[in-house]
Amino acid sequence: MGYRIALFLVILSSSFARVSAEPWLSVSGGDGPGNGRHIVLVSGDEEYRSEEALTQLAKILAAHHGFDCTVLYAIDPETDEINPMNQKNIPGLESLRKADLMVIATRFRNLPEMQMKEIDDYLRSGKPVVGMRTATHAFMVPKDHPYAHYGNGYNGPKKEWADGFGRLVLGEKWINHHGHHGHESTRGLIAPGAEGHPILRGIKDGDIWGPTDVYGVRLPLPGDSQPLVLGQVLEGMTPDSPVVTGPDAKKNEPMMPIAWTKTYSVEGGPHGRVFTTTMGSSTDLAAAGTRRMLVNGCYWALGLEEKIPTASNVDVVGTFEPTPFKGGGHKKGLKPDDLK
Repeated sequence: MGYRIALFLVILSSSFARVSAEPWLSVSGGDGPGNGRHIVLVSGDEEYRSEEALTQLAKILAAHHGFDCTVLYAIDPETDEINPMNQKNIPGLESLRKADLMVIATRFRNLPEMQMKEIDDYLRSGKPVVGMRTATHAFMVPKDHPYAHYGNGYNGPKKEWADGFGRLVLGEKWINHHGHHGHESTRGLIAPGAEGHPILRGIKDGDIWGPTDVYGVRLPLPGDSQPLVLGQVLEGMTPDSPVVTGPDAKKNEPMMPIAWTKTYSVEGGPHGRVFTTTMGSSTDLAAAGTRRMLVNGCYWALGLEEKIPTASNVDVVGTFEPTPFKGGGHKKGLKPDDLK
C-alpha cells in the first residue's frame, strides 16, 4: 500500500510539474550595474533563430551584468514546445508590465488582441526598446485587427503609423536584402562621427561581423535617428572575406546603416529611447563584437551609458552552438525549461 501511495505521489508531482512549467525562460541577475532592472526579450521568427540569440543574450546580461531577464517564445499551444513557425502565440507578454526594457526580434507575427495590447501598453508608456534584425518587420496584422497599424507596410487611416511598428518605433520597415542573402556577409564599420558613442565602447572596425546580409534602409533614416554602424557587404561568408567588387561594389556606395539610435513616441505620449540593429541572427552572436554592441545597446537604452564598461564582459554563458539561419530550421521538441 505504501509503495502504491508513493508511486501515485510521484506521478501526481510529475504531472503537476508538466502543467505548471512556465512557457518562458526566467534568468535571475546577480551583482552588476543592471541589478534591479528587468529586461523582457521577445523572440519569434522563422529563420534567424531569435529563440537562440535572445536566450544567450539574456544569459550574458544576467550572469555578467546583473539584469533580471525574461525570454518569451513563440509557443505551440498544443505541445508547449517552442515553434517559431506559429505566428499567433507568444505567451508571457504581460511581463512587459513590470519591464524596464523590451528587446524584440520577431518577424511577421499576427498575435491575438490581448497579447498585442501588452506591447501597445508598454510602448505608450515611452519605455525603451532594442530591436534586432527582423523586428523592422515584427508584425503582419490583418486589416480587421484592432492593432492592424502595427503591421509591416501599414497604409491605413492612422497616418502616424505609416509603414507600421518598424518605421514608427525602430526607424525602418522591411525594405529588401541589400546584400545577397546567404552569400554576402556583413562587416561592421563605425559610422563617421559616431566613434565616441557609448554603445560603441570597446568596439572597433571589423569587430562586428555576421553571416546575415545587410538589409536595405531608406536614407536618411527618420527623425532624430543617428547611424552608429555601417554594413560593409563582403563577397563571402567568413569575417576575412574581401569586399564585394565589380557590379556589386555599388552596394557599398553608400553603405547601409546596420545599427542606429533614435527616439519614439506613440500618439503624443512619452518619448522613449530606441537602439536598432539589423544584425541579430543567432549566428551573428558568434562574434564577440556583435554581442558587445547588443549588451552596450541595452545599457544605453536604459540610460545606463555611464556604466558601460570599457570592454563589456560578453563571454558566452554555457553552451552556445548557433544554428545556421534557415526558414523552419529551428530545433524541434524544445520547451523553454530545456534552455536553462
